[in-house]
Amino acid sequence: SAVFQRNWATLTLLPRVVLNVRGVEATPITMAKCKTDCIERPLSLAFQKLGSVVGRYPYVFLLLPLFVAAALGAGFIFLQEREANDIEDQFTPVNGPAKLERVIVVENFPPSEEFSQLRLTSDGTYGSLIITGLHEENILTEAAFIEILELDRRVKNITTGNTFENLCAKTKGNCLSNPILDIINYNATQIVSLAITYPMNDGMFLGTSIGGVQLKPDSAEISSAKAVRLFYFLDEEKTMENSEWLNGFLQLLSNYTQQKTVHVSYFTSVSRQNEFETNADSVIPLFSVTYFLAITISILSCLRLDVVRTKVWVAAFGVVSAGLAVLASFGLLLFCGMPFAITVATAPFLILGVGVDDMFIMISCWQKTEVDKAIEVRLAETYKEAGVSITITTLTDVLAFYIGLLTPFRSVQSFCMYTSTALLFCYVFNITFFGACLAFNGRREKGNRHWLTCMRVPEATGDAKGCYVGGAYDKNTRKEFEMPMDSFFKNYYGPFLTRVWVKVLVCLIYAGYLAVSIYGCFQIQEGLDLKHLAADGSYVADYYDNEDEFFSDFGPNVMLVTKDEHFQYWNPTARESLDLCLENFQNLTMADSDLPPISWLHVYEQFGMNSGFDVDNETQFKSHLTAFLNYSGFSQDVNFTNNQIHASRMFVQTVNIRTAIDEKNMLNAFRETADECGKLQTPVDLIVYHPAFIYFDQYAVIITNTIQNIIVATCAMLVISLLLIPNPLCSLWVTFAIASVIVGVAGFMALWDVSLDSVSMINLVICIGFSVDFSAHISYAFVSSEKSSANEKAIDAITKLGYPIVQGAVSTIAGVVVLAAAKSYIFRTFFKIMFLVILFGAIHGIVFIPVFLTFLSTCGQTCSNSHEENKENLRSSTNEPQAETDMSNSRTRIVEAHTDPDCY
Repeated sequence: SAVFQRNWATLTLLPRVVLNVRGVEATPITMAKCKTDCIERPLSLAFQKLGSVVGRYPYVFLLLPLFVAAALGAGFIFLQEREANDIEDQFTPVNGPAKLERVIVVENFPPSEEFSQLRLTSDGTYGSLIITGLHEENILTEAAFIEILELDRRVKNITTGNTFENLCAKTKGNCLSNPILDIINYNATQIVSLAITYPMNDGMFLGTSIGGVQLKPDSAEISSAKAVRLFYFLDEEKTMENSEWLNGFLQLLSNYTQQKTVHVSYFTSVSRQNEFETNADSVIPLFSVTYFLAITISILSCLRLDVVRTKVWVAAFGVVSAGLAVLASFGLLLFCGMPFAITVATAPFLILGVGVDDMFIMISCWQKTEVDKAIEVRLAETYKEAGVSITITTLTDVLAFYIGLLTPFRSVQSFCMYTSTALLFCYVFNITFFGACLAFNGRREKGNRHWLTCMRVPEATGDAKGCYVGGAYDKNTRKEFEMPMDSFFKNYYGPFLTRVWVKVLVCLIYAGYLAVSIYGCFQIQEGLDLKHLAADGSYVADYYDNEDEFFSDFGPNVMLVTKDEHFQYWNPTARESLDLCLENFQNLTMADSDLPPISWLHVYEQFGMNSGFDVDNETQFKSHLTAFLNYSGFSQDVNFTNNQIHASRMFVQTVNIRTAIDEKNMLNAFRETADECGKLQTPVDLIVYHPAFIYFDQYAVIITNTIQNIIVATCAMLVISLLLIPNPLCSLWVTFAIASVIVGVAGFMALWDVSLDSVSMINLVICIGFSVDFSAHISYAFVSSEKSSANEKAIDAITKLGYPIVQGAVSTIAGVVVLAAAKSYIFRTFFKIMFLVILFGAIHGIVFIPVFLTFLSTCGQTCSNSHEENKENLRSSTNEPQAETDMSNSRTRIVEAHTDPDCY
């Protein structure tokens, strides 16, 4: 037709659209070349249908989640029996080498009636005292030892459960005594007159008994010391009575009045565990504060002066939705028998923040729908807009936590299982329970009812807004008036951020952020200091501080176990290999070169020479061995049964193990040396063991597992982004944001005195999920924008999501900020890293990523680039009224084809 011909030039502006003209019908048959929405579009349409159903039947979607939460919440009756607070089980690697080595040691060297602290395969059962001078004065004085002996007497007179004499660990029928008290023969006056050598005095090792030692010039004699340590070991088989006695020990010392001369710190073998178990109780009151903060912040951020349009109840029920998710998910896992570690106590704080974050996204999308449409239509549009976005963030968060299950720490596994399941429930409750709340609120708004009284109020006319009228909206767009913060991001912040000089400044700031972060990454300390498992101000921390200060000169006395049944101890060549192996251990920098290894074989060789038998002869070697072992006190060091040596052990004393790095280096050096012993000409099959190695094993896996989790999770995030964000290049930017935030958090946590351990590993797993959240929201909004230029797309994305991101960040930080006041290292660490994660994630979302996306103008909907221009051309293409009428239907179909969601 003539009209069609006159408008041909305009129609050809529609890129890659072929019109099949039959009357007035136009059909798109070819898509844009950058279409990657094969999952995103169907998912978006599915959410649209779900929103319509929720809007049509809100009662069902309100009540059903309540019933589910109530039913599953009954699982909390199992909470006490599901608690898993054993420190070794939760905070050491599940299959750590030291645990396997301990099995070998226990099998070959079962407990003996003759107690030996040196040969313990566990920490033992004991009470301990560290006595220091009040002003770090010399403790080796008569006045100090009068008080020490009195304290020793009072401890031994404890009768709670049973007497110390009946419960003590015994050697040769007598309770194990303290060397320093034996030296002075329990007479305080002798401490001044006796010459005591250090660390060995008449065959007794004093390295663990006297600390802060000063020696006389050119002598091994002690001139002064700052601390004395006493141990009271109990027979481990008397478990129940031991527990009662240790409680009596703690009661005595907690009520002990500090004297004028000495200060006493105390500890028992169960103290660390007892203090650790009380940590969770300290955060229970904080959760109520957090809930109040979350509701308050949510309400304030959604508050409007318009008594109809205000979202007070919606914000409050958004927080309730997150609480229901915690109740249902935790109850379900407790029903299923999942262990509940203390680390899980931090999860509700996190879930509360995440749930509120998704709530803000949905409210933001709801406010952009036209107010005069039906409720189910508005909710359908809300779900279509917000559904994919919150699905992306939920998938990434949940997947990040499920990947955390790969870690060898049960505390991390437990946290990740509970948190990931809670996030899934939070997601489901958001699109059901909270969606129903939105629908009910929409009905109230449509009836122009007051938010509190639900009474009808006069409708606002024009732009009128006030306390006595309500329901105002923009008559042009048919949508609610923008929130002031939305206007700020649209009219001020967005244009400001897209200026050239601001972009340059942002890049420079980012370079500085990256430089500081990388520097911090090289300062990270590894390992969990066991004293951090106790609350601040605990007597446990005081004891550990004194131990670190005064008793760090000597480290563990490491056990070297030869577990080869076929090793020929009587063969001179084999003994030479074993001696060379021992020499290699002795030459390590962390081994005491002045103290020779404790070796039964060396003593036996000397015994053979003195007794006149040939130790090189197998028969003679074995025939005299039993008598020697019983005589010399080495009977616990050789497993000699059925005339065969199945295993034997020797000991090497370590020195100067003061920091976590020293512990890591010592463990690695000893294990590497043991491996080298197996490569000698006559191989020596050795393992090294000490009870402390159970905890040191975390150093062997903490970094590798953290890196493994980060890499696997980042790759998974990339796949999800590629599937759900309709532009591959923008998905790469999301992945970049993950890496950038992780580097920042790791670097700054080191500068904030947070070590890399099983507790902070949890938070780095969180970091992966949360670093996706903000960048994914912005990237998805950028890609979905119909604006023509990259700067306009960035402004559009910031306008849509700038305020929700700020709301989500503030609410999440509010969810964990009370943990800063916790008296536990675990919870304070959780706050510190969550604060860094949210802060850096939000900054990436509303500062760095929008700027970086503008550098790639192709990162958007190619087919939409000329959208506004084409519509304008269509409107102005003719001034003829009849022609306009003839083309109205055709133009409508053309515009619909042009704006079809398929066209990216």
